[in-house]
Amino acid sequence: MTRTLASLLPQGLTAPAEAAALEITGLALDSRKVQPGDLFAALPGVKTDGRKFIAMAVENGAVAVLAPRGTQAPVPVIEADDTPGALAAMAARFYPHQPDVIAAVTGTNGKSSTVEFLRQIWAASGHEAACLGTLGVTRATGRTEVGYTTPDAIALHRSLDALADDGVTHLAMEASSHGLKQRRMDGVRVTAAAFTNLTQDHLDYHPDFEDYFTSKMRLFNALSEAGSPAVIWMDNDWAPRVAEACRAAGLEVIEAGWRGRDLAVTEILPHAASQEVSFTWRGEERRVDLPLIGEFQTSNALVAAALAIATGVGPDAAFAALGGLTGVAGRLQQVGEAAVGAPILLDFAHTPDGLDHLLRAARPHTRGRIHLVFGAGGDRDPSKREKMGAVAARLADHIIVTDDNPRSEEPSAIRAAILKGCPDAKEIGDRESAIRAGIKGLEAGDVLLIAGKGHETGQIVGDRVIPFDEPAIVRRILAEGA
Repeated sequence: MTRTLASLLPQGLTAPAEAAALEITGLALDSRKVQPGDLFAALPGVKTDGRKFIAMAVENGAVAVLAPRGTQAPVPVIEADDTPGALAAMAARFYPHQPDVIAAVTGTNGKSSTVEFLRQIWAASGHEAACLGTLGVTRATGRTEVGYTTPDAIALHRSLDALADDGVTHLAMEASSHGLKQRRMDGVRVTAAAFTNLTQDHLDYHPDFEDYFTSKMRLFNALSEAGSPAVIWMDNDWAPRVAEACRAAGLEVIEAGWRGRDLAVTEILPHAASQEVSFTWRGEERRVDLPLIGEFQTSNALVAAALAIATGVGPDAAFAALGGLTGVAGRLQQVGEAAVGAPILLDFAHTPDGLDHLLRAARPHTRGRIHLVFGAGGDRDPSKREKMGAVAARLADHIIVTDDNPRSEEPSAIRAAILKGCPDAKEIGDRESAIRAGIKGLEAGDVLLIAGKGHETGQIVGDRVIPFDEPAIVRRILAEGA
């Protein structure tokens, strides 16, 4: 695949006259991965500046460079004021194909489940569907990991192009605040969008909550076309402001939730492994038996159903499909049962709000005590650690604080910060030992929640990733008779 340099340039960017016909065979962000004929994007980053690696990129065969204005290089330079936006636009031109329908979901919690549920609803309606996000690219045939909630612009547009060429017509994708702020999603033709909620997260990256909110809003005011649908889950303090911003952007707002106008929840009756959900859809009463645990899963499923309807699925078909949904890996995923009959569940909850939702979701389904094993990630917003401990102390009956992904931080310091919020909790640094202790303490009617890592298969300690497959670890402990 080749493109001329001139054909890749969006409005406002120009190539040196002598380089307009230059053939570009690929795009690269990492100088180590440059192939002969590539254009190298030398973007200033959070941790390093891509301009430092221009010489290496050229040595590896780069024939052109995208960089901030004033950059010098031994090959033609495309100078841009907004290099991330320019790269996304160029990637969209290099990889021009996209699925016909793309629904993007943003919010602090619930994105992964919502896009997977939407994929399942579309598939039940006969569409060739996929979803893309934290869990990778998922289709009916299986899942491929990508490593990021929102891949870099080159990887994202390469994925969109490949999915479209492979026959995928409907794609549901997560839109992270990082990906939106860094312009990775620019050039994606968003057909419909949704907002799940907004709570504390990523304040190690965003300077303040307002910046976090503004980054999320780019999905609606910069990437969504006027007149396209926007589903808003209204049971969040930020939801009215999101709805107002969407209307100001000319979007068709669909309100859902207990406070919803279009899809209004009226009652949820929890059962052992399911929920009976009553609601109205634009005034018409409906009821579904949802085979999922937790009220927050109800919100994810209903947002997905509203998105499905907004993208052409009939209401009857969309709501009927809810009865056949299967849960997402690492999201209230049951991975075993203790000898006394107590279920053991994994969840990705890693914020105060996520932990709150997890514990509240488990309570109606639990006759006995809620046991919780959790920690907090290193090199991430430290202000949420004590808050997570306080949530655990308020809503769990037995707590073990352990390590999550400590990364470059001292694990004991992270645990100490959490324990300020739950001083009566037990501290076991080794995560496998903590899980073993949690299982050992179970009695009939109890439940064990293991929070923080969910679908992840490794634990990041220092600069190493240690294999850590929690479902396999739980099964091994149970097989040993713990």
